[in-house]
Amino acid sequence: MISKFFRKAKPIHFVIMSMVLFIGFLLAKFRVHPEFNTVFVLKQLALFGVCVLSLFIFDFFTSKNRLSKKNSYNLLFYGLFMVLMFQTFLNTKLVIANLFILLALRRIVSLRSKKDNKKKILDATIWISLATLLFFWSSLFFIVLFAALFLYGITDVKNWIIPFIGVLLVAILTYAILIVFNIDFWAYVDRFERGKNFDFSMLNNRQIIIAATIYFSYFIWSLFYYLRTIKNQSKSYRPSYLLILFTAFIALVIIIISPEKSGAEFIFLIAPLALIVTNYIELVPEKWFREVLIWLLIVGLLASLVL
Repeated sequence: MISKFFRKAKPIHFVIMSMVLFIGFLLAKFRVHPEFNTVFVLKQLALFGVCVLSLFIFDFFTSKNRLSKKNSYNLLFYGLFMVLMFQTFLNTKLVIANLFILLALRRIVSLRSKKDNKKKILDATIWISLATLLFFWSSLFFIVLFAALFLYGITDVKNWIIPFIGVLLVAILTYAILIVFNIDFWAYVDRFERGKNFDFSMLNNRQIIIAATIYFSYFIWSLFYYLRTIKNQSKSYRPSYLLILFTAFIALVIIIISPEKSGAEFIFLIAPLALIVTNYIELVPEKWFREVLIWLLIVGLLASLVL
């Protein structure tokens, strides 16, 4: 049924999952903003465009770097996981920061080819730096970048210096923009939520609890099989799979320490989680079990939206 439909990658799958995102986006906005005006609608259309672009970037670097087989399970799980935790649609800064992180991951994983390394490292650095301007703890993804340099055997010292140059470049440009718009630098710095918060009481919401439980259940269950997948990969592709795993753990750290606990911070986990679950479902030989895994997620999603 559903597993068979998404078993082979087709353009229609992207259209369908974009529609799923749109439905989830509308439901999320209606819950928070029951009354709309023209300006609000235009802003939200632009934000939804960012969500669709994120889906496209995710699918693009997944297929191009062979992080899954030629199917659309990655799109299916990305869309379902995002709608499941619909709070991810409600924080504009995190939605945009997530797009920047996906663009950075695209460049980081492509370091495998060993072509244009300096440009790719600089690009990834700039994207992560821009994400950091929106959400401070996005800076943790620099760990993934340096892990990539190590795993891909990029030993040239110049390549290891580029991230620092990239951060400095973004800092200088940001400072210049602040001067142009007459914005006080220290007032701008104070807006950064650099603190850590280990109080999870704000997540004590039935819908968030259901969504988080499904996230972690699928993650833990699929993780063991994903580790097996890493072992079975060729030497050239193994680092790419490890980087996705590192990205997932960084996302988990962000969820734990995020200063504002609203559910939106789960957005960074969606892409790596979708890939890990995709790799697991590709290994499942029983068609009926694949179907059960997908339908359990759909039922959980519907239950969380109703509650």
